[in-house]
Amino acid sequence: MTLDEYNAFCASLPATSHVVQWGGAHVWKVGDKVFAVAGWNEGELLGVTFKVSELAFDILREQPGCRPAPYLASRGMKWIQRQTGESVDDAALCDYLRESHGLVAAKLTRKARADLGLKRE
Repeated sequence: MTLDEYNAFCASLPATSHVVQWGGAHVWKVGDKVFAVAGWNEGELLGVTFKVSELAFDILREQPGCRPAPYLASRGMKWIQRQTGESVDDAALCDYLRESHGLVAAKLTRKARADLGLKRE
């Protein structure tokens, strides 16, 4: 997945915003909460960090090309960083980004979700 493909996919999700911060990382938010960060990988594939369920975290942290996200996972949060497509191909990454968006959106206040036109799932 290229940076442009990542940005286009995240932009297709409802009520998202994009900012470049933290040393050039492409950060995507739903409401004011981060659901995806990309751009820290110097390799051929884009390094992407995203929120996951507890079960997905337990599985993905052991998979080649994935690791608990630096800083976020060390604080007890369930975030994974995909460094290569070895275990998580681009289609699966899109599924995880969609899920991350949903997990983060679900934690917004009822008013914030209503203001953004999001339904609680």
